[in-house]
Amino acid sequence: MPMPRTMQRIFQKLMTKNNLQKRQKSLEEEGKIMYVIAGLGNPDKKYEKTRHNVGFDVIDAMAKKYNVELTEKKHKAVFGSGYIAGQKVLLVKPQTYMNLSGESIQAILNFYKLDAERDLLVIYDDISLAPGRIRIRAKGSAGGHNGIKNIIAMTGTQGFARIKVGVGEKPAGWDLADYVLGRFSKEDRALVEDAFVDVMEAVELILADDLPGAMNQFNGKK
Repeated sequence: MPMPRTMQRIFQKLMTKNNLQKRQKSLEEEGKIMYVIAGLGNPDKKYEKTRHNVGFDVIDAMAKKYNVELTEKKHKAVFGSGYIAGQKVLLVKPQTYMNLSGESIQAILNFYKLDAERDLLVIYDDISLAPGRIRIRAKGSAGGHNGIKNIIAMTGTQGFARIKVGVGEKPAGWDLADYVLGRFSKEDRALVEDAFVDVMEAVELILADDLPGAMNQFNGKK
């Protein structure tokens, strides 16, 4: 038995409304930032390519590989959005200087309604690791790193994932600040840039919800 025209019109309106709602939901989900990946460093040009700015350098390398434009300037940061391993991400370089990195990161987490323990990955330098080595952790203390210390203070948790990039141990007799704000030798710089490839592979595993796999693959790598 054919459906009366009045019922047909009502049915079509309901279907149209339902399809529009589904499309809107899909668009909202597509645009939602799922993960904040923050590399730590200092913003002035004089700090470029220093040991302490390795986090910035990794973000720049990731932006180039994944075609992310770092053109947004808000929340005391330079950042851009894109897709990595199917996840919508924000690549972030806080502009607060290293010791206040948490101010920027917490502002971004608040704005996008994200949770540090679930949606944040921080990349930074580590003097306890040789150049070219990386170490991945699901959580942990600051370990003497002032940028991480401020992120913990501002987010109220140590439970965020992080990737440490080795910059080499401070030589005996050197001032720590002078060392981390200094630049690599040509040989060490090459090792560190090679490690960026490992960092990006680890990031893809972490975004695919396999942080343990990333730790197993890269934490013991020589």
